[in-house]
Amino acid sequence: MAGNSIGTIFKLTTFGESHGEYIGGVLDGCPSNITIDMDIINHDLLRRNPKTFFSTARIETDQVEIISGIFDGKTLGTPIAFLIKNTAQRSEDYEILKHCFRPSHADYTYQTKYGIRDYRGGGRASARETAARVVAGSIAKQILQQHGITIFAFTSAIGKIEVEKDYKMLDLNLRDTNALYCPDSDKVQDMQTHLKEVADNDDSVGGIITCVIKGCPVGLGEPVFDKLQADLAKAMMSIPSAKGFEYGDGFEMAKMYGSQCLDIFNNDLSLQSNHSGGIQGGISNGEDIFFRVAFKPIASLRMSIPLTHEDGNSETRKIGGRHDVCQVPRAVPIVEAMAAITILDKMLIAQSYH
Repeated sequence: MAGNSIGTIFKLTTFGESHGEYIGGVLDGCPSNITIDMDIINHDLLRRNPKTFFSTARIETDQVEIISGIFDGKTLGTPIAFLIKNTAQRSEDYEILKHCFRPSHADYTYQTKYGIRDYRGGGRASARETAARVVAGSIAKQILQQHGITIFAFTSAIGKIEVEKDYKMLDLNLRDTNALYCPDSDKVQDMQTHLKEVADNDDSVGGIITCVIKGCPVGLGEPVFDKLQADLAKAMMSIPSAKGFEYGDGFEMAKMYGSQCLDIFNNDLSLQSNHSGGIQGGISNGEDIFFRVAFKPIASLRMSIPLTHEDGNSETRKIGGRHDVCQVPRAVPIVEAMAAITILDKMLIAQSYH
């Protein structure tokens, strides 16, 4: 299976399946002599864990074990390999799927492409794999912070309930005061009420995550195929259930006149506006980089769903497993991780020019 790595200099390769003994990763190209706080990594993993009634009942301890590349709390410049043990599998829940395909899942495409699949919990297609991304992203965030670059993602929509305020009008620190990771206290209760209704109906709902990157220098990204926004889009769209990406004013710009979306320079070469979301010509321009990622509703439902057998016959039934009503809050640290991996990789590439 190809496509398990991301990055050019700062490169992450992940491995493992949802119900295997371990998941993990190998992180190559990490700069040497960087102090890494393991408590921060484990805290980021904890942020990804289930929080309340709208999350899966599968709760993993998710303590990362570093097996190479860090010594006495500092990076060696050698590959950082790490493991996370799976401890809460219930593989028997998925026996029905040994010869069945679920709608809107990877079951059929995996089976057809590879001729074999791990049907337990979705195998490699499971969002369980993203825990390894969070570890690598936490390391990247710690390095970026030493360069004055911070990354902050938050839930900006659950279903049709959306934060309407510009992120600059919000106290982003309020994000961590609720299980939804939403900094708009006026919307949190409405979101929670909506989630309760969805859960009571054994259904699921999607949403949107907004991410803001502050402190990026001018010059990250390449002007043609490796545009910064293109690589951010690839990173975000690799997250399970991600269905849409826009940066800056995004699709709203399609409704505007050119004269309405010009980012005009001040005398100090800062910008009077930031319609382009901190990126121009595929290269960071020093302003805040901000983007939004849309996530579809989880296709693993708690209600009965149609299953199609390998022989083409169908049946409708409940399947086992422990599933999220809404995965969006749990995806917040994943979005941050993928953003950090992308930005640090671009920063190391930019340094190679000098």
